[in-house]
Amino acid sequence: MLCSSSGLILVLVLFWGPGHAGPMTDPHPNMSDQELFWGRDQYDFSVVLRAAGLDCFWHFAHHGERFYLNYMVQWVTGVGHDRHLTVTVNAPGGRLISNIDEAKGQINFETKETGFYQMCFSNFHNRFGTMQVFLSFGVYYDGYQDPAKSKEEEKKKKEEVSKDLNNTLGIIENTSQKVDLYVFHMIRHYAFNRMTKSADYFLLQSNSRYVTWWSWALSILIVTCGYLQLFFLKRLFVTTNVTEGEKPRC
Repeated sequence: MLCSSSGLILVLVLFWGPGHAGPMTDPHPNMSDQELFWGRDQYDFSVVLRAAGLDCFWHFAHHGERFYLNYMVQWVTGVGHDRHLTVTVNAPGGRLISNIDEAKGQINFETKETGFYQMCFSNFHNRFGTMQVFLSFGVYYDGYQDPAKSKEEEKKKKEEVSKDLNNTLGIIENTSQKVDLYVFHMIRHYAFNRMTKSADYFLLQSNSRYVTWWSWALSILIVTCGYLQLFFLKRLFVTTNVTEGEKPRC
């Protein structure tokens, strides 16, 4: 019985192989990080930070490329209405890259490491109020060349130099890449302007509500004060008819 069970285990090991002994940690073992993550991208969204809260986000970037982050506080609730926001950006190795403590800011730097960069937003200035923050971040590549195609392009360049021909297709491709990059930067700056416009809109709404409530409060206060003044003035001129028997005696 023991020999038959051990033989069955040996057959299963030989059939499945050592690779099926544990969970698969890499979903794409035959693909490099260049093929998985390479490309320009950007994200625009708003996030609400709770009172004294901290939220962090991560974004992937390659070594030598450009990483940017734009943010702006749109509205704040609570008593103090402190619009200051503490923003930190850390490298994949944990090194602090940038630290800003303002209501709006722009961070743009060249990445020195390949990996996921951490962005943290802290609302510790407002202990009793929440705030909404608009975020725009991403990665763009100015001089991108796919490593798998670099050798082929070098070979093509050597052939072009030797033949001394004008490669129209290469010129069109380079021009289209430049136009694509310019359009990307235009969209990025437009997102920041849209961020500013939304912040102004929320500020306008907040000021409108503030003026409306104070106007109602002051109007009620003025009417109440006028009524009380009139009431006490009338009491000063109130006279009573006193008869001979009701006169006060010493």
